[in-house]
Amino acid sequence: MMVRPPRVLAAVFLLAAIPAILVQQASAAVRPPKLQYAITTLPNGLTLVMSEDHSTPIVHLNLTYHVGSKNEKPGRTGFAHLFEHLMFKGSQNVMPEAHTSYVASVGGQSNAYTTDDETVFWETVPSQYLPMILWLEADRMATLRIDKDTFTNEREVVKEERRMRVDNQPYGRLNEIIYDQAFTVHPYKHATIGSMEDLEAASVEDVRDFYRTYYVPSNATLVLVGDFDAAQAMQLVTQYIGRVPKGDREVPRDIPKEPPQTKEKRVTLSQPWPLPAVVVAHHITFDGNPDSYPLHIAAKVLSDGESSRIYKKLVYEKQMAVAAFGSANLIEDPNLFYAVAIVQPGHTTEEVANTLIAELERLKTEPISPRELQRTKNQFARDYILGRESNQQKAGVLAHAVVIHNDIKTADGEFDIFQNITVADVQRVARTYFTPENRMVLTLMPNGKQGQ
Repeated sequence: MMVRPPRVLAAVFLLAAIPAILVQQASAAVRPPKLQYAITTLPNGLTLVMSEDHSTPIVHLNLTYHVGSKNEKPGRTGFAHLFEHLMFKGSQNVMPEAHTSYVASVGGQSNAYTTDDETVFWETVPSQYLPMILWLEADRMATLRIDKDTFTNEREVVKEERRMRVDNQPYGRLNEIIYDQAFTVHPYKHATIGSMEDLEAASVEDVRDFYRTYYVPSNATLVLVGDFDAAQAMQLVTQYIGRVPKGDREVPRDIPKEPPQTKEKRVTLSQPWPLPAVVVAHHITFDGNPDSYPLHIAAKVLSDGESSRIYKKLVYEKQMAVAAFGSANLIEDPNLFYAVAIVQPGHTTEEVANTLIAELERLKTEPISPRELQRTKNQFARDYILGRESNQQKAGVLAHAVVIHNDIKTADGEFDIFQNITVADVQRVARTYFTPENRMVLTLMPNGKQGQ
């Protein structure tokens, strides 16, 4: 693991105590060392990134398939997440669940996750077991076992996961409802976990076709970080994953583009929740667009935590909400900024919506303070440095740069971008995206209540 100079980390935590006039100068000194890596593409299309780090005798493998829920077709939602499960259910030379057992038996860890844009599988093991995890990943990339019984059983597991995490949780469907209402044609409209109806309707052949289309070397990025010799690692990757056939079709990228919203949208729905919820959402740009960086700053100022403007205004000062939060969801395709408030009894959804809108409008008319700007920069500097402590974190940063940005240099380049953002940049993006015609106001009432 790359050793982080103690003085650099200390500088981040001391920034809060430095007078404001000196903070701008001090922040420039916290820039951490850049990641060291080599990137290449194998003949079968696999992108390989290697970053040697001999400080600890471990190696981390991150294998990212550039497929997520946005690659699913209408009526076939949940396939990417279902595959995250199926990839552990055996291949030609590995029995079901044995993948995880092999890794655990040598003291390692492994897991996977699915997002709108990608599916990631990872292992961390003592460095001498790098050949083993490369073989395991190659075997399931080339020869995944998909039979009817396994598929049926795992589909039930995913359905139960949906019940626990979404359907049976208070406000569990909130995010799903926001995106269903905000999008018309882009597949961000549906949730990664998929709908019960689509999961039930899926066939084994549907799933096999999804595997043959997206789980191919040309749609995969392999990142290795840790204690290995690059030449030997390259030989091993070529020996195992380099032999996996490229695939017999091009990976489709025909994602429907969401048309611009041209007028404000107001929707009122009912849900079996104890208190009303109000959402104000705006369509924004994508991760890596120049506007995305000041939008991150705007989101922190507006809605990140109890010190944010929205929380202070609605929960502390006006006491019209029991909770208030938000997010700038900046991912591969244009997405949403949204702010949410759970309405305090005795207050109306209309006054809560007006207060949320007023806070977004304020960002357009009144520049944020230099102190607010610097605090968010300090937070990004802290997160940037702490987010490179482990081999796993560094591999995640490199994979994201390659897969989502299509530019590995952004793994290091974003630090300076954030530190150079100005108050004017934040006000400019607020004026660009927080417009009335680009706004959705969503009111969610408890069942049986039509207004409040």
